[in-house]
Amino acid sequence: MDLQRRQDQCVPERKGQKRKLEEEYEEEREISAAPPTGDAREALLADVSAQVDVLDSTFSWKEADRAAAKRATHVLAELAKNEEVVNVIVEGGAIPALVKHLQAPPLSENDRSPKPFEHEVEKGSAFALGLLAVKPEHQQLIVENGALKHLVDLLKRHKNSSTSRAVNSVIRRAADAITNLAHENSSIKTRVRMEGGIPPLVELLEFTDTKVQRAAAGALRTLAFKNDENKNQIVECNALPTLILMLRSEDAAIHYEAVGVIGNLVHSSPNIKKEVLLAGALQPVIGLLSSCCCESQREAALLLGQFAATDSDCKVHIVQRGAVRPLIDMLQSPDVQLREMSAFALGRLAQDTHNQAGIAYNGGLMPLLKLLDSKNGSLQHNAAFALYGLADNEDNVSDFIRVGGVHRLHDGEFIVQATKDCVAKTLKRIEEKIHGRVLNHLLYLMRVSEKAVQRRVALALAHLCSAEDQRTIFIDNSGLELLIGLLGSSSPKQQLDGAVALCKLANKAMTLSPMDAAPPSPTPQVYLGEQYVNNATLSDVTFLVEGKRFYAHRICLLASSDAFRAMFDGGYREKDARDIEIPNIRWEVFELMMRFIYTGSVDITLDIAQDLLRAADQYLLEGLKRLCEYTIAQDISLVNVSCMYELSEAFNAISLRHTCILFILEQFDKLSARPGHSHLIQRITPEIRNYFTKHMSNLGREAPSLSLGIGMANF
Repeated sequence: MDLQRRQDQCVPERKGQKRKLEEEYEEEREISAAPPTGDAREALLADVSAQVDVLDSTFSWKEADRAAAKRATHVLAELAKNEEVVNVIVEGGAIPALVKHLQAPPLSENDRSPKPFEHEVEKGSAFALGLLAVKPEHQQLIVENGALKHLVDLLKRHKNSSTSRAVNSVIRRAADAITNLAHENSSIKTRVRMEGGIPPLVELLEFTDTKVQRAAAGALRTLAFKNDENKNQIVECNALPTLILMLRSEDAAIHYEAVGVIGNLVHSSPNIKKEVLLAGALQPVIGLLSSCCCESQREAALLLGQFAATDSDCKVHIVQRGAVRPLIDMLQSPDVQLREMSAFALGRLAQDTHNQAGIAYNGGLMPLLKLLDSKNGSLQHNAAFALYGLADNEDNVSDFIRVGGVHRLHDGEFIVQATKDCVAKTLKRIEEKIHGRVLNHLLYLMRVSEKAVQRRVALALAHLCSAEDQRTIFIDNSGLELLIGLLGSSSPKQQLDGAVALCKLANKAMTLSPMDAAPPSPTPQVYLGEQYVNNATLSDVTFLVEGKRFYAHRICLLASSDAFRAMFDGGYREKDARDIEIPNIRWEVFELMMRFIYTGSVDITLDIAQDLLRAADQYLLEGLKRLCEYTIAQDISLVNVSCMYELSEAFNAISLRHTCILFILEQFDKLSARPGHSHLIQRITPEIRNYFTKHMSNLGREAPSLSLGIGMANF
């Protein structure tokens, strides 16, 4: 499905990490400075050239040569700690000289004497080259000078001599240099495999020195990233059992590197994932969720998400083995990446029905909802995807609503479109479950819970319930009173929430948007036609308007309204009068009113609409009245809505009144900043209640016919 594909695109990636290459006692810090220029650059270049000359001239076992070579590699390494001068070091020719000293000088056949600074020069060269390889543009140059073969040979040094601190150090520096050379360089990753570098690195995972173990794991982690051939060889070399043992190490640095290697092996490799699980990785990885090392926790959560990606049984096993509680705890970590990875894992686990209920039951719902407020797009999306999974289980729907989850989904500011789509699908899932026992539970909460929960339920149902259930929810179970109560709250936010919810209810109840077209006349009748308007032919009554005669026909007037019937058939003096004076209507208004009576239609402009409404109300011309209300409604604005409401009250213009109500609710946020807003809300509240009570009470009995005025915004 589309949402799953989008989620797959958001899977966080591990990468092979560059090594920091600390000094032996980790007391040194990298220097950061601006690149040297001018005289300083020339001085540096001269210093580098001098060290290169030393290396070029000291490739022998003489003690003085070895001491000089060791000092030269040390000087170059110290300089290379400052990345800003690395280019100058390379320009000075350091790479070929350092590569040369990755190997020991030649020995005579019978030379059994002690070797001065054995392994020390090679260690210094590997250390310096590893620092130079931090810059990607130098990686290939180092490899082209033959460094890989020598570095792989250094990985095997322990086989030819007794283990010592010097041997351990040179092996570690060689592994670190391979890590940096292969970092994000696919061709060099392949070259390392072709040079035979993977088998010794796998062997070194069992080395007694923990720093060597870490360095070997770090190199394998880098080599496995997005390189299927390397992954396969690492597995074929039987690395998995040792890596899984390393997951259980009490040394955080060890299990962090191990889980990183396994993660890169598993990434996009379903077959290796199966092998990793069969080798027993699941429980140790779950155990790392409770590690004191944030990095290990993060890697473990990501790995569990990958384990759970496609295998339904694995999803269940991860939960059964105790992963949910620590993952939920991690959602509340101050570490952003830790929250992101745990949300990712929970999102994958939440694709199983039983897990969905378990995650919510264990308290995962609220922390995930809070993550929607994050300004981190990946974190926000992972949380949204997890919530999408939880919403699939109807046992979670009431909890979603009870804690305000629907409100957060509606009001959240989501950074990327994929998250917006995910949230929309989550709301749709919840909406589809608002019936049967879920609805009954929500109605129960709306009756017996504390007021805050009752309001949350009412607000959510206003957005999510079907039109057929509105009467049950909002009339029979008093949900309408909860929403109207919000309009009178002292909290502007609650007032706005109530207004938005009432707008949503009105949208659902409407079967048409009546202001899209003018309303028809309420009663079909036969009209005399345009040619008889103010025509003396067959006229039997004359009106005097502003001193001018208007010729009319009683039969037409009698058919038009009760007011004219009373005038001509009742006991009024106009009954037998030939000329009837109309004292309070302008000629233009009277003419339009009569034109409507004769034709059933008339064009009404805003400048005359209010006067014509007054006349239509006076003479009980409902069809004309509705046309006037329609025209007036087009002019409703933030400035005049209060006056328009007064106008609707003055002439009992129900359609206009309802239009004003809905406009006020729809524009509530903007209106709340204007003076007199609170008074206006108090004034219209009884009519709001009457309006919704009337129309929702009719739902289920007859199709609603709402004359509401303006098109509503989508909430």
